Amino acid sequence: MSKPPRLAVRAVIVKDARLLLVNAYGGGVSDLWCAPGGGVEIGTSLPDNLTREVHEETGLTIAVGAPCLVNEFHDPAHRFHQVEIFFRCEITGGHLTEEWRDPEAVVTERRFFSPAELETIRLRPKSLQMIAFDPNSALHYDPLERIVK
Repeated sequence: MSKPPRLAVRAVIVKDARLLLVNAYGGGVSDLWCAPGGGVEIGTSLPDNLTREVHEETGLTIAVGAPCLVNEFHDPAHRFHQVEIFFRCEITGGHLTEEWRDPEAVVTERRFFSPAELETIRLRPKSLQMIAFDPNSALHYDPLERIVK
C-alpha cells in the first residue's frame, strides 16, 4: 500500500538582506537548516497553515505573499514523500527571542543569515538562497531528491 505525499508550506522571509531559517530537526539530530513552516492541516488554506506554522516556530506574525518555489523530497526506505510550497512573506509583528518555544519542540534554533553566512551552513532546498534574494524570480521547481539529515 502506498502513502500519499505530505503537503507542507514554508515561508521565505528576508529582512535587512538576511534570510530567516530554522533548524530542520529537533534534538540536535542534524545541522540542516530550512525555511520555517510545516505540514498542512485539512480544511485550512495554505496561507493560514503557513501563518500558524511560522508563529509556532518563531513567535512572528506574517503576511503571506506569492508562491516562489515548489520543492519535493522523499525517503524511499520509510515511504515518505513531501511536497513543499514556499511563499514570500513579510513580518507584520513580533521579534525573534531566545525565550520563544515551539509547542511541538521541533524548532529549537531560529535566526537570520546573510548570503555569505548561508555559504557556511547546510541548507535545503539548495535553490532557496537563489530564490530568497531575487524577489523578481519566476516560480521555481526543485525536482524530487532524497531526504538528507
